Order: sequence, then C-alpha cells, then structure tokens
Amino acid sequence: MKPKNELETKRQDELFKPRFELFIDLKHPLVAMAKKIDWSYFDQEFGASFDEKKGRPGLSTRLMVGLTYLKYLYDVSDDSVVSMFLENNYWQYFCGYEHFQTEFPCDSSSMTRWRKRVGEAGAEKILAATLHLAHEFGFLKGQECERVIADTTVQEKNIAFPTDAKLVTKMTEYLVNAAAERGIALRQSYQRVNKHLLHKYSRYAHAKQFKRARRALRKLKTHLGRVIRDIDRKVPEFDEQLKEFMIQARKILNQERNSENKIYSIHEPKVDCISKGKAHTPYEFGCKASIVVTAKNNWVIGAKAFNGNPYDGATLKPAIEQAEKITGITVKESFVDKGYRGSAHHPDHVRVFLSGRKNLPPILKKLLKRRSSIEPIIGHLKSEHRLDRNRLKGTEGDALNVILSGSSFNLKKIMNRIFFWLLALIKNLGPEPKFQPQ
Repeated sequence: MKPKNELETKRQDELFKPRFELFIDLKHPLVAMAKKIDWSYFDQEFGASFDEKKGRPGLSTRLMVGLTYLKYLYDVSDDSVVSMFLENNYWQYFCGYEHFQTEFPCDSSSMTRWRKRVGEAGAEKILAATLHLAHEFGFLKGQECERVIADTTVQEKNIAFPTDAKLVTKMTEYLVNAAAERGIALRQSYQRVNKHLLHKYSRYAHAKQFKRARRALRKLKTHLGRVIRDIDRKVPEFDEQLKEFMIQARKILNQERNSENKIYSIHEPKVDCISKGKAHTPYEFGCKASIVVTAKNNWVIGAKAFNGNPYDGATLKPAIEQAEKITGITVKESFVDKGYRGSAHHPDHVRVFLSGRKNLPPILKKLLKRRSSIEPIIGHLKSEHRLDRNRLKGTEGDALNVILSGSSFNLKKIMNRIFFWLLALIKNLGPEPKFQPQ
C-alpha cells in the first residue's frame, strides 16, 4: 500500500514534546535544504510503484529518500544510517520528523527493498531533485547545463580479487552445498582436500614455483569436473538455481586466460575486468561508469553505469541523453579526453571537443582547458560518496550506486556553499547571496 502521511499519523504522546525548531540551529545546511526540497514531488513520482490494496502501508517516502541522501552524503552503510538516525537531531529533521525520535524508523533491509522498488528511473529523479534544489538556491543556472564535461571511470564491485584456484574451489563448494540441500548423495565432497590444495597453490605461486602451482590447479579442476559429472548422473532434471550453478561451473572449468566473457565472481557473474592503464592498479573488476558535469561549476547532471566494458566513445551518446532527460535542457557542447575519439559514436546535435584541439575561440579554449576539472570530481565521488566500491547487487545495483553517488555530491556542494555563506556572514566578508536560509 501507499505510504501514509506522517502528519496524519502523528501520535498524541508527542503533543507535549518540544519541537525541533526550539533547540536546533535553523541556519544549519541540512535544515535549509530540508525546507527547500519539494518532498511532495517524490510522493507523486514514486506513488505509482505502490499498490493501493495489497500489503501493509509503506514507509514514508520522505523518510526513505532522506535516509538515501544521508547514506551517500556521509558514506555509511544501510545499517549505520538507520542506527545513526537516532543520534542526530538534524538527520531526523531532514527526514521530516518534528520531535526527537527514540525508536528506529525502519529496518535497514527496508532500504534495500525500497531501492529495488524505485529502480534506476527513481534514482534519476533523486538526482534531478538535487539539481532543482541547487537552482532554487541560485547556485545553478539552466544555461550552464548546455556545456558539459564527460569522462569515464571504473566502479569496482565488492568482490575478492579473482584467481582461478579460488573460483574453482568456491564453485566446488557451491555445488556440494546445493547437492546437500536437495538430498543428493555425492561420491565425495572434496572439502578437506581442496582446502589443502588451495593452500599449496597459494604458497607455490608466492614462491614463483609456477609448475607446481599449475599442478595443484589441475587437481582442483579435476575435483570440480567430478562433482559436475556426479550431479549430472544423479539429477534427471535441474531446478532454476541448480541449473544456473551448473552453467557457471562448466564455464569456470573451461575458461582460459584469453577467454571472452569470463566469470570473475560466482555471486556477481556480470563483473567485467577493465584496464585503465594505471600503474598501481592494472586491472579493476566492476563496471564502467560515465560521469557528466557542467563545464562551469562542476554540478553532476548525469551518472550512468555501463556493463560489458564498452569503448569510452560509445558511452558518450547514452550519457548525454541521460543528462538531457534529468535536466530537461539540450546539451550543445561537450568537452572530453582523447579516449572519446571516433565521431561515429558522438551525438549528432552535440559539438564534441577533444583534449588537445587547436585553433579554437578563446571561450572554447578556456573551457577545454577545464576538461581535467572532472578528475577531482571523480576522486571525491570515490573517496567520499561510495563510488570506490559498489556493494549493491547485480547490474541494477551498478546503475543505482553511481546515480546516488552523483546526487550526494551535489548535496555536498550545496551544503558547503551554505556553510561558507554563514561563515562569511559572521566575519562580514562579501555581499549577501541571493538566498536566505530561514
């Protein structure tokens, strides 16, 4: 069912409790943003994803959107953001509460289900709301969205560094456990033997005794092949989960160093191996993420995940289309690095300027020099807003994480601007801005 309005369900025991306005700083950035955000917009947009008659009433939309913003704004997990909610008056006010709360607002698993419910389209609306908020404060002008900077990075998945020995051992363990759950008696589980072989493989590889390491790996693969054939003989028809395990097991058993579409993780089979030419990290395992920011003030107006490790130039057109969908403004000029070479992949209505281009007018030359300004933006997204390691499951989790990371970056910019305005007001520095926090 649709969420109930918090004001309509207000309990009578809160009648004599002091309201937050009496003892919090009303000029705090979170308070200023909470008053400016159009929370009814989320009720209208996300209301269609709820059934009118089925299920228990949903949690407050403002609560879930607020917790999502705070999670990525302060780089904490679902569990942490729910537990820290009880300790912070400003977080509770930001999420729509009028009195201090002493009970958890929801279970942390509710945030996972809510993200699945709203999906990638809902995350784009959350990003759009931050841009609208920046516009309301006077920080962002619509014409700034016509000139953008685009770049790609790797959004790493939360998996262990893959090796053939680890994958083969783990896949054997998965099949043995799946057989035990279904009452299938295998000839041998190989759990004790494989544990010993994996340790030997690791020691041989560390000592650069690669011939012995390959011998241990062949034994591990032999054991996996035996388990696969044993299950094939004893199970006439596979259920959906066991069938998926058997497909993955055969693929892991047969894949070689140069195989295409390799499996690097059993619980995240869609992970790609991406090489960005970094000396300290030659290979990263995750997906490619495209970030689009305004060329003038570096507001994130687009963030999109791409699975399959596409060529950078092929990501520009869908990334620009997403930015135009979120802002409602047509992009006219884009400034990119040389990795985007190849005009066949560029949008027809956008002028694309590559780094190093000569003989440009002074304005475009100045903007092209600012192309590298997106690099620290990506650094902030990774170090402060959870883009460094994606812990959300599947390809949908890839798409959600990068968009929500971009939205929290915009909120952080707004908070910093409000903070520095207040600091300047205290020190009598500079003119007053266009906005006045209430």
